[in-house]
Amino acid sequence: MIITVQKNFSDLLMQTTDKDKIFIVGCAGCATKCNTGSEAAILEIEENFKQNNRIVSGFAVLDTACDIRVAKKELIKNNNFSEATIILALTCGAGIQAIEKITDLKIIAGLDGLFVGTTERIGVYNQYCSTCGQCIVDKTAGICPVTRCSKGLINGPCGGFVNGKCEVDQEKDCAWVLIYEKLKKTNSVNIIKDTYLPPRNIVKPKNIIYKKKDIKQ
Repeated sequence: MIITVQKNFSDLLMQTTDKDKIFIVGCAGCATKCNTGSEAAILEIEENFKQNNRIVSGFAVLDTACDIRVAKKELIKNNNFSEATIILALTCGAGIQAIEKITDLKIIAGLDGLFVGTTERIGVYNQYCSTCGQCIVDKTAGICPVTRCSKGLINGPCGGFVNGKCEVDQEKDCAWVLIYEKLKKTNSVNIIKDTYLPPRNIVKPKNIIYKKKDIKQ
């Protein structure tokens, strides 16, 4: 899940005028789970705009804002969207760039995307994955050292951890201690003792095109 936080409202306000017709787009996926792009979040921002003499012409919460097909289907026929002069996107950057494909209007980014998050509970999200393009967690007990080790070490810990804590952030568990303790539970410590992980290829594709036979209709 993409974890987002709302930008400072004063920054959003400065990018609009009292002559603009603002249409707000939210996302029912990640942003709603973060309560940054939900209908409730939209209504709160809409009220703030109105108190500052701004016109909000309407809003929509897209099922998946990052899907160009969804954005096109749900927005093109929306009269309020068509009459707007500016779009406020309460989505991640992928959502904004889907909306950009269907309009030439100025789009304001209402959120800052922070990281791909794992949900511990609602409102508590942890960065456990960096979508680095070459996953090695099958060799590290399902724990990603690229992300969870402060130094991104992939072949064991540095010499600075103390009592299982990271020397960079002493409030943080050393990722390699976590990996070692997890592997001990399945008698698999030999995996990290006997396996050398070579430097990773971090060059990732900018787009993916699957063959039709690989796509379930």
